[in-house]
Amino acid sequence: MKTSLRAVLLLATPLLFVAPALAATEPPVPVRTAAPDYPDDMKRDGVSGVVMVKCTIDAQGNVTTSIVEKSSNAAFEKPAVEALKKWKFKPARADGKPIEVTVSIPIKFVSEA
Repeated sequence: MKTSLRAVLLLATPLLFVAPALAATEPPVPVRTAAPDYPDDMKRDGVSGVVMVKCTIDAQGNVTTSIVEKSSNAAFEKPAVEALKKWKFKPARADGKPIEVTVSIPIKFVSEA
């Protein structure tokens, strides 16, 4: 989809923070992502931002909880959380077995004005 503004999903292993108590030998890997809806007023005004979302990913690779840790603009929080509910992951693994983990995922909204 080509637009002048887009939401960039920023997810990379160095930016995927696994909670120390649940450190996995293999981190979860996204296999299906969904772009968040860019709020109309933010799009119109060319506002960019980022939302850091703490998520629990279960042993089946589903996002079960999402909590905003911090954001540059409250208008981006709900779209970021709603988008992450649609993501699917290859689950984290420890000793070869799928496990539940909690990770922090930055969702970046970038204006391409």
